[in-house]
Amino acid sequence: MTNIGAGGAAPSLIKASLSRTGKWAGSVAFISGAVGDVLNPLAPFAAYIALVASIAAAIIAIAIAIVLRLVLAAKALPALLFATSAAAVAGGVFAVQKETNSQNGVIAGLVPAIAQLQQSMGIVSEKVAKIEQTVTQTQKTVEEVKKSTDTVAQKTDQIASAQQQQTQQGAQTQKTVEAVKQTTDTLAARQQQQQAQAEKLQATTEQIAASIDTIAKGFAQLSAQGGAIAEPKRPDEFYHNARVYELSGDMLNARRSYLAFAGFDVDAIDPYTRFATLLRVQDGKAGAREVFGQLADKGKALSIKLVHILQFEDAQRLDKLDAFITANPDYAPAYFLKAQEFSEDRLGSQTLADKRSEAQALTKFVSNEKDGGLLKYFVDQTQLADWLDRSRSRLAALGDVLDPARFAPSLTPMRSNQGWSMTISLPEPATAISWRLGTAGPFTDTGFLAMKDQTTGKPMANPSFELPDSTAATTIAIKYLDIRGRETGPFDISFDPDAALQQGDKQILDQFWTSWIAFDSGGNHGLVYFTQMLSYRCAIKEVHYSLNGAALDRSLEIPPCDKKDPYAIPYDAKGYFKVADSVKSMSVQVTYTDGTKSPVREYKRQ
Repeated sequence: MTNIGAGGAAPSLIKASLSRTGKWAGSVAFISGAVGDVLNPLAPFAAYIALVASIAAAIIAIAIAIVLRLVLAAKALPALLFATSAAAVAGGVFAVQKETNSQNGVIAGLVPAIAQLQQSMGIVSEKVAKIEQTVTQTQKTVEEVKKSTDTVAQKTDQIASAQQQQTQQGAQTQKTVEAVKQTTDTLAARQQQQQAQAEKLQATTEQIAASIDTIAKGFAQLSAQGGAIAEPKRPDEFYHNARVYELSGDMLNARRSYLAFAGFDVDAIDPYTRFATLLRVQDGKAGAREVFGQLADKGKALSIKLVHILQFEDAQRLDKLDAFITANPDYAPAYFLKAQEFSEDRLGSQTLADKRSEAQALTKFVSNEKDGGLLKYFVDQTQLADWLDRSRSRLAALGDVLDPARFAPSLTPMRSNQGWSMTISLPEPATAISWRLGTAGPFTDTGFLAMKDQTTGKPMANPSFELPDSTAATTIAIKYLDIRGRETGPFDISFDPDAALQQGDKQILDQFWTSWIAFDSGGNHGLVYFTQMLSYRCAIKEVHYSLNGAALDRSLEIPPCDKKDPYAIPYDAKGYFKVADSVKSMSVQVTYTDGTKSPVREYKRQ
């Protein structure tokens, strides 16, 4: 069989097929393109037809060229022509639609009848527009719903967060409640523990007291026997041996015995004060401090810790002693030892503050003697007796030093025609004195005199100051520095210038009463002078006198007091009167402004 491409048969075959099938194939292709264009609002049918036809034409052409014989080609060519025509027409229609952007099709835009046909078929663009509008509204509704949904979700998250916070707060509150409950339980347990410890401490204290009493009795018996114990085992035996060795001068064995006693941790004060004295003699205060520091670290006895404190220097020792008393206010021996810090033996010379501190500490110590309260602190009762004797002796010597009213500064005002001279009287030597007028404001120093105070070896503080005569009634504050530089005061002293003037004049009149009356003074025979009473008249209410007897039936005329110039005698005042030669004596009595009266004074004429 001959191939389709052989000879010139192929062109003649194509011409014959075109003449036979070309007319109906083109018509059908055109009709399919027109239908696709009319249906374009529903879907791009023109594009679909063009695609299908193109694929079909390609398949047919390939089949004819490769597979089919020339005999069969005559039958397949009409189909190829139809597919090719349909692809060309539909493709052209689709291209024109895209070019004109015609959604309803090219024919509907040119032929109104076609557009009406589309409307009647439900595929018109108006409905499509309505659908698009509906879709747009639906889209908006969907967006609004989405926004509402987001808002609801956000609020839901907020509510959930708030619930979570409330849950956390509730959990935290629960934890706090549990912590408070736990703390309360802990405090209750500690209180019970402290109560138990207090009861145990009380029992221990009673046991210690009983133990010290036993040791004290044993020590007393051994002391009566005398001699050292060959093989000591008990604390009273070691203490006894320490005293025997110490008194005999065997300081090495005495030291060993004291250390052995300390190993029993007996809370008694006298063995350790005696041991400390021995150590200071042998090793100095530093050595004693070192030994007792080691004992205090090992033992629990308060007496050891107290004696350790005594080995420190001056101010540091007193500070530590105060701290010990604050921590152990019922430990009586500490008060006796504190009193020694302020004693005359320790200081050489005492200030009033030192005396008061010593008296307060000794009073506290002696007050514990009631019902044998001091016995539990001493093994050697002779040491306790010595401490008590010394305490009572010092308290007797100190007297009423604890009475604050007895040892306050005082002022002695003295008026002159120029003003007031104020003399300060202090209860003890002072290194500086200052004063203030009124209850507020700065103090003024009185300065120093041009001499040294024999007590302090320093310049003597001036004990006086001046005030103007116009000073009204007020309060004067006085303070001073004692010989250790400690400030004492201020002390407020009331000052009444009128009362002070009267009191000062009265004091002078009482002191110099022999000068009240003068017979025949200055060679003026027959005259009696009472000039001194005129000078100090501000203290006088009236004066009664009598001549040659004590009847006091006459009175002297005394001019009124001039507070601005109290000692000047008025120019018209007559300070004398005449008497006969028969007058040999004169009796005088002054009634003062405060209501008191002087004794009846008698003056003899010479």
